[in-house]
Amino acid sequence: MSLKPEICSIYKSSKKDEMYIYVRKSDALSRVPSALLAMFGAPKLFGTLLITSDKKLARAEAQQVLGDVAEKGFYLQMPPVREDYMLDLYRPDESKYQQE
Repeated sequence: MSLKPEICSIYKSSKKDEMYIYVRKSDALSRVPSALLAMFGAPKLFGTLLITSDKKLARAEAQQVLGDVAEKGFYLQMPPVREDYMLDLYRPDESKYQQE
């Protein structure tokens, strides 16, 4: 099923790294629940984009974005899941602190 193309404004969260809200440009943030905006922090306009159902997006499915914008008034893109092994890259090497 092909959804109607939308001109969307994309806002970046000031509180959560790599979290974005897509909204219909003409609605701006008017349909986003206040509780979500409170958690999201001060929205910073990231860009404006014409989204069609076959548009390739970096980390979202265009059909899902268009469907959520039409139904709920917004699409929330969550940060990518961090793999546990990636956390080890940022941990100090504790072996040098252990006594034998």
